[in-house]
Amino acid sequence: MSKNFKPILVVAGDPKSIFLEIYFKSLRLKKISNPLILIINEKILIDQMKILNQKFRLNELKNTKTDFKKLNNKMINFINVPLNSKNNNDYIKRCFELAVRLLKKNKKLQLLNGPINKKRFFKGKYPGVTEYLGSKTKKIKDVVMLIFNRKLSVSPITTHVPLKEVHLFISKKKIINHVKLINEFYKKKFKIKPKIALTGLNPHCESNFKSSEEKKIIIPAMKYLIKQKYNVFGPFPADTIFLKNNLVKFDVIVGMYHDQVLGPMKSIFEFNAINITLGLPFNRVSPDHGPNERMFGQNKSNPNSLIKALKFLDN
Repeated sequence: MSKNFKPILVVAGDPKSIFLEIYFKSLRLKKISNPLILIINEKILIDQMKILNQKFRLNELKNTKTDFKKLNNKMINFINVPLNSKNNNDYIKRCFELAVRLLKKNKKLQLLNGPINKKRFFKGKYPGVTEYLGSKTKKIKDVVMLIFNRKLSVSPITTHVPLKEVHLFISKKKIINHVKLINEFYKKKFKIKPKIALTGLNPHCESNFKSSEEKKIIIPAMKYLIKQKYNVFGPFPADTIFLKNNLVKFDVIVGMYHDQVLGPMKSIFEFNAINITLGLPFNRVSPDHGPNERMFGQNKSNPNSLIKALKFLDN
């Protein structure tokens, strides 16, 4: 085991998701050096192994103070979380809370989580896991969602916000903080100063009214960032920024709302991207897709995004 090992906590997420299927497939296809510790209910784990015809040796960690250096991935290391009722929300909550407690105690730990049904689990309290973890670590105003691929990444200023409310959540301060965190990530991880494109909010970056978010917020934020020597460009109309000739010019495209940039990203890279949360006191990633309950138990799901997430944390 490397002296620089960084164990990976894996919150399995929604019990009725495809996550365990792609987790089993990933273990077969990709060798991971850092020890993996799955946070899950033991019965759920065993039942899914039977349904998917998977055979792994299991290693339950009954003491969370275990020396992780002694672990390896030749078996599935797991911490059992009781499932006392059919209330999946309570179970998922306890899985995440356990992970956060362990992450606060051990600075070497990293986090990977499986997808959940956000509407059912958060019930409007948090837009998504990004904001949930931001709140639990008191970083709610600093977290940034980055959908990452080495060729091109995207990042929405607002995440799971109704379209009619997006303009209420955009500010000069938020855009500046967003770009700074992305820039810091690329400098630390890849030793480069990224080229970042910003989209406008309105079609063609303009409005029929006297003022627009572009004039009031986005352009002033860009001017400030340019003065601070950040490589930012735009604002660009969202309908043309993803043309092939434009894509090669930038490392990251920052959009004003979720589907403005995530839709094109998924069309271009499909499962070859991962979801990274910037601004947390620990590394957190997840596959860039949802629980896909319709495919549950069918053994037909693509594990590529999870493999890339594991590989990212293993470097």
